[in-house]
Amino acid sequence: MSATYTLGGYSFSETEVRDLAIAWVALSLAFAIFFGGGGANIGALIGLPLAVLLLVSLLTAGVAFLLHEVAHKVVAVRYGQLAEFRADYNMLFLALMTALLGVIFAAPGAVLHQGYISEREHGHIAIAGPVVNLLLAALFVPLYIAGLAGGVGLVETLGRFGIIINLFLAAFNLIPYGPLDGKTVISWSKLVWAASFLLSVVLTVISVLVLGLSFRI
Repeated sequence: MSATYTLGGYSFSETEVRDLAIAWVALSLAFAIFFGGGGANIGALIGLPLAVLLLVSLLTAGVAFLLHEVAHKVVAVRYGQLAEFRADYNMLFLALMTALLGVIFAAPGAVLHQGYISEREHGHIAIAGPVVNLLLAALFVPLYIAGLAGGVGLVETLGRFGIIINLFLAAFNLIPYGPLDGKTVISWSKLVWAASFLLSVVLTVISVLVLGLSFRI
């Protein structure tokens, strides 16, 4: 019999915890390689540099992914759904391979849920992930400012990556295509989709083009 873990009143099966952990680590490793410039620079990254990048990635890209998926699950469960995350191991492998090429494509898995829900409730479940990413981006702003003001490179990097990754994930997931959240959100409410997608895109553009935030060390 598989074990069940409870956190904040929500149950996570042993399989779900395993898949979340594997996806978190694999995706974080992929982003760490990407942050370092890809496979062309892997020789220079071996050792402490890669360890530092992996730590940064676990706390930024990894947390962004983890809380995005947990948000989907929490809202689904609140609407009476049976909901669990399942990793997509083929896509995790693809994330690692693309990171080695100096780009990254990450779709580590999804929260699968079943049970009757309305279109509105389905929309709420879908938008929960991007909303959490936008909130996380805001939470990383004080860290980024503190790192800049104090001249602490690691803190500045954590804040910078935390902002840009979460904004990017929110915008990317709100694209109304295929299995992405945006397709479900726009089916529920075009107004909500337009407002959230435009906000995510505008903030991402401002962060990159105006503030000069980037994915590189």
